Amino acid sequence: MKNLVVLLFFLIAPSLAFAGGMNDDPLLAMLVVDQLEIRNNDGSDPLVWDAEGWIGKDRHKLWIKTEGEYVNSRVEEVELQALYSRAVAPFWDLQLGWRRNIRPAPNRDWLAFGVKGLAPYFFDIDAALFVGDAGRTSARLQVEYEIMLTQRLVLVPDIELNLYGKDDSATGIGSGLSNIEAGLRLRYEIRREFAPYIGLNWTKLYGDTADFARAEATDTDDLQFVFGVRTWF
Repeated sequence: MKNLVVLLFFLIAPSLAFAGGMNDDPLLAMLVVDQLEIRNNDGSDPLVWDAEGWIGKDRHKLWIKTEGEYVNSRVEEVELQALYSRAVAPFWDLQLGWRRNIRPAPNRDWLAFGVKGLAPYFFDIDAALFVGDAGRTSARLQVEYEIMLTQRLVLVPDIELNLYGKDDSATGIGSGLSNIEAGLRLRYEIRREFAPYIGLNWTKLYGDTADFARAEATDTDDLQFVFGVRTWF
């Protein structure tokens, strides 16, 4: 892990130092809480978050991403990513860094390689490959699209797929396609920076991941009503 931090430092430091002398390339930062919501789930009503932020200049940025779930007075799931991001084309960044799955235990650390950007027809794409210890590998694809119904009313369908290279019974993850999560959220932008929303979220587990869930008496196919808020700074 120390070697990864040193590598990221030497990748980003010279570029930021060079850009520092350019008055037309200021240091900027942004934080987006894309989802902060309660999901209706047979009385447990988990609190779920999905947020990301960055600091940097036009071509070089440090990204922080986090997502997780708080239910029954305890944190059930937490993921954190720290990534160096370099712009390689208009609206597209390559990303390299570190991902840690903090919950469920035990912790898992991954080297992350990804691409993030805006595809034709304004599809927001976030795709990544992850390499962990003991030969673990993973891939993730997230796609989101915003449909402007009015100047303030926005309908947002999204989908996420997770795949794993091998079973990890300690964390309940199976090889192959592990899960698909799809959502449909309707938000009202009181201000561009603040928008409450309602919607539906569907999660489906597959393969050995579904088998591990059944062994723990956990649902493998779940449709939830959600309400929450999206905000950015």
